[in-house]
Amino acid sequence: MTDNALTAAKATAKKAVAKKAVAKKTPTKRTPARQAATTKVDGAQLVRFYRDMMLIRRFEERAARAYTEALIGGYCHLNLGEEAAVVGLMGALRDTDYLFTNYREHGYAIMRGIDPNRAMAELYGRVDGVSKGWGGSMHMFDMSHRLLGGYGIVGGQLPLATGAALAIQYRGLDEVVMCTMGDGTANIGAFHESLNIAALWSLPVVFVVINNGLGMGTTVAKASAEPEIYKRASAYAMAAERVDGLDPLSVLEAAQRAVASARAGKPFLLEVVSERLRGHSVVDPAKYRSAEEVAHLTQFDPVPNLAARLIKEKILTAAEVHKIDEEQSARADAADAFAQSSAQPDVSTLFDYNYATPVANDSRRLPGEALFVPAQRPSTEVSR
Repeated sequence: MTDNALTAAKATAKKAVAKKAVAKKTPTKRTPARQAATTKVDGAQLVRFYRDMMLIRRFEERAARAYTEALIGGYCHLNLGEEAAVVGLMGALRDTDYLFTNYREHGYAIMRGIDPNRAMAELYGRVDGVSKGWGGSMHMFDMSHRLLGGYGIVGGQLPLATGAALAIQYRGLDEVVMCTMGDGTANIGAFHESLNIAALWSLPVVFVVINNGLGMGTTVAKASAEPEIYKRASAYAMAAERVDGLDPLSVLEAAQRAVASARAGKPFLLEVVSERLRGHSVVDPAKYRSAEEVAHLTQFDPVPNLAARLIKEKILTAAEVHKIDEEQSARADAADAFAQSSAQPDVSTLFDYNYATPVANDSRRLPGEALFVPAQRPSTEVSR
């Protein structure tokens, strides 16, 4: 090889190395699965999916309206756009399995079997609610359906879910814990600590990241050095998978694999790529999204897309699809009526559910009340 040829070869090699280095530094763009579902499935299963997804959709829309009517206090986060993910995940659990979730949990509560009336009553802060009206939108809890929260603190559910899985293992039970969270949770310490302990101790737990592309208003690519979150499981030698969260069947099948793994003593990380059609919460106008982006997202709305599939594959007629919509709209309206007719909790019950068993010196001081009862001072008045 001549000197000129050798110099040219070295230059080409340097360029290739430089290109590779740049590629490594460039954040991976979010590539959510947006292909239409093609898996063949029993038509009755698809109809059940659609019925459940439509119930969640109409329930959440009614909740959004109720918030503007001052019927719901505090914060309120909706599952709009994530209905396919919700029904697929919940379909993989047995009645005896446990669910820990975050503050975006209305759809999960209903799909665990909780009466929509009781779920709506909880949003309205009424005594017939899931948590007697004291939990509200973010803190639903129902032991009878093994929904152990609803947590308002980002990632607060992870250590508790891991502990519950340890308790199951310790007792030798054939149960599984599913712990769902948003993509932003994957960047906190409790995420790594929980996955590490679960992997070390072979706990029966499935960690599910609902990746809707945004942690409040920040994109995953700008917040995570590795935006494909399921890959983080490799740091703990844990099995993981990424699935299209817009297709309920794909979610169900992936969740079944994850749950089977956890039940066999091998914890699992499942990333469900979905969309959030509204702002982070009801009060978030989502101005960080352009009008073009919002219009683009509606093309991947899982509810009307599943309806279109049912009609296209001649599983249902357009009239039958419309009838399901009417039925679930009526259920949402009935839940609203039930919630509004339920009584407000009496202030005297505020502390009734703080502890499972009586605790010595349990403070029941109401806001504005003195911490201690002032001691009676002896009278200094001089008798005359």
